[in-house]
Amino acid sequence: MKPDSPLVTVGLSIYNGAVTIADAVNSIRAQTYKNWELILIDDGSSDESARIAKTLLDPRIIALSDGMNKGLSARLNEAVALAKGKYFCRMDQDDISFPHRLATQVNFLEANPNIDLIASSVVVFRDDGCLTGVIEVSQRHEVIVRQSWKGFYFPHPSWMGKKSWFAYHGYQSAADGAEDQLLLYSAFETSRFAGLREVLLAYREDQRSFSKMYKRRLIFWRSIGKEALARRKLKDTFLLSTLQPLRIVGDLLNIGLHIKFARNSLGPVDAQTASTWADIWPSVDTGQVPPSVVNTKFESK
Repeated sequence: MKPDSPLVTVGLSIYNGAVTIADAVNSIRAQTYKNWELILIDDGSSDESARIAKTLLDPRIIALSDGMNKGLSARLNEAVALAKGKYFCRMDQDDISFPHRLATQVNFLEANPNIDLIASSVVVFRDDGCLTGVIEVSQRHEVIVRQSWKGFYFPHPSWMGKKSWFAYHGYQSAADGAEDQLLLYSAFETSRFAGLREVLLAYREDQRSFSKMYKRRLIFWRSIGKEALARRKLKDTFLLSTLQPLRIVGDLLNIGLHIKFARNSLGPVDAQTASTWADIWPSVDTGQVPPSVVNTKFESK
């Protein structure tokens, strides 16, 4: 790695994200850690995403667009291939990184060279800025992967890991919709994961349709099941095929009747997280409509 190369590459694929992309990008520009590059790849958006991405001027930002729709996995693999950093960082177009995210994650990885991939806890928010709870991650690899057939409670937009790890394992386009989960399942036996309990990212989650959740459940079921069979993990295949129908029923009850017995519960929002969020999203406490994409809430430092 050349001395002037960024230590961190942030990869962000965009698809029809015109409403949210500026806030996501500007949350990276506002990081306390400065030695990064951001690769924005538009995946054939039909809205103004590609144009907006090219207006977010910063010498550390590379905005690419070829007009094609290849899917998320293909775009993430492209970003990894282009990355100059030692570490590769995931980011989604509608989420917001806290200002100290990159610094915290870089410090941890530099101090723990045996770790391939980390995630942090994330706070969940709605479009109006209202916080609904925290998704907490476990810290130890053994706990994170304990029930791999069930899925990994390891929020993908908060990931940072060795670029070499991402390049070696790669994403699979056939699993788009569950691409991150399949990557973890395929790699966990020869990798080391860790979780940071601190909240470092705000994850946008509004009401999903049952059809969308059903499709993703099926993709997860098919992708993980196929991988489990290929690895002769018959127990995983059986447990997966037992659980997924129950999860689909749980989704239907949750969306149709607001019964949440099968849904993962969120943890409480601590005072520090609420304070940080109030600083970067002023409308949380006032109830005001958030500023438009043109008037972004972050300022580059």
